[in-house]
Amino acid sequence: MSEFAENAPELAPPSSVVFGLPPPGRMRSEIWALSWPVILSFSLDSIIGLVSILMVGRLGADAVGAVGLATQVLGAVRAGIAAIGTGTVALVARGIGARDRDHAEEVLKQSLIWGVLVSIAIAIPVILFASQMLALFRVTGPVAVMGARYLRITMLSEPMLGLVVMCAASQRGAGDTRTPLWIGAVVDIFAIIANYALIFGKFGFPAYGVDGSAYATLIALTLAAGLFVWSVSLKDAVLTLHWRRMLPDMSLARRILKIGYPASIEQLVIQFGFFAYVAFVASYGEKAMAAYFIGVRILALSFLPGFGFSAAAATLVGQGLGAGDRHFARQAGLQSTFMAVVMMSVLGVIVIVFSREIAQLFIKDPGVIALTITFIFALGAAQPLMALDWTLTGALRGAGDSQFPLFASVAGFYGLRLALTMIIVHYHGPVSWIWWSLLADYLVRSSLKWVRFNSGRWAEVEV
Repeated sequence: MSEFAENAPELAPPSSVVFGLPPPGRMRSEIWALSWPVILSFSLDSIIGLVSILMVGRLGADAVGAVGLATQVLGAVRAGIAAIGTGTVALVARGIGARDRDHAEEVLKQSLIWGVLVSIAIAIPVILFASQMLALFRVTGPVAVMGARYLRITMLSEPMLGLVVMCAASQRGAGDTRTPLWIGAVVDIFAIIANYALIFGKFGFPAYGVDGSAYATLIALTLAAGLFVWSVSLKDAVLTLHWRRMLPDMSLARRILKIGYPASIEQLVIQFGFFAYVAFVASYGEKAMAAYFIGVRILALSFLPGFGFSAAAATLVGQGLGAGDRHFARQAGLQSTFMAVVMMSVLGVIVIVFSREIAQLFIKDPGVIALTITFIFALGAAQPLMALDWTLTGALRGAGDSQFPLFASVAGFYGLRLALTMIIVHYHGPVSWIWWSLLADYLVRSSLKWVRFNSGRWAEVEV
């Protein structure tokens, strides 16, 4: 799951949603008003991920590896959906800042149409060639078989995910971060119950094991898509979907993709890099691979402020430029980044302090626990740099400047992390050294993006 939630009372536009800019004196409170629903929404999603991996972890290291590898493939093939979502946020935010609701609602409509079309085009080849894709990781046996089945089942939900991502992106671009939150709360609670029932065979259902987690995702995303489409069909919603002339508009699609395609390429290139990265980790054995995937799930909780403040930066920077106020846009980016760095640094320390206790929740194998702890230390130390990276990326993309984050991310990942990993593997260094290569990666990414944002060139990008 991922693009949702809150406790449901109102569907009318929340008080934080305005057409035009909020008062400059309320900058930090506005950032927080936009950020906390996103943080809570992704927190709920991360809890789902943690709970599901806890459940799958009871099935053994092979099961954890299978789900983890399938998730890596999903991250790569969903690059097309990411492109449309990125362009949608920027254009909707510009429309809101310029007080042009009609344009914002047309972007919503086109993003839904193209989100479904692209997701179908993604799903078909992945379903057909799931085994071949997992073979890229050089895994065999139960991990490969379970991973391919998990991937095929999950990809059946891809059109539903397209609807979910585009509705949430449009609402967040308009400043409505609460509707995605309440929908996510409902869906995530349902997903926990579905995982429990289908993995272990509870409430009269068969025990499907790893497949049960995939079925739960399929059912939950279908429910989420229905709720999101309903939420944007209401007349008093912040953005309303008008069902007449539901036809593709190539001109608007090109504008959306002009902003979004670098984000898509970035995700695709980085995910292919992760294929190699995970393959190197896998060469150290199943324990190292299980530790990697468990560690990523655990540290996802400390990443959450980055998602929230990145979304706030994208929305407010886009709205500021739509209103022709570059100073407001710059301050929105800087204040969002500062707040993210503070919060993520604190959470990184907390997770490091309790790393052993947390790791022991997921698996009983002492070897996997030890490797997981070393990975948590590396990720925790990188939290301030990750905060800079993610929030500045949101600010730049909200301005429509999505090409530079692509360059910076590729430079950091391939120039430092993957290169260092290859050297470590070649000289048979310990796998813990591979964990620490990500620190160099994020140092390069965050530094480059900070220089770019300070230059002000992002404010001159035409969308």
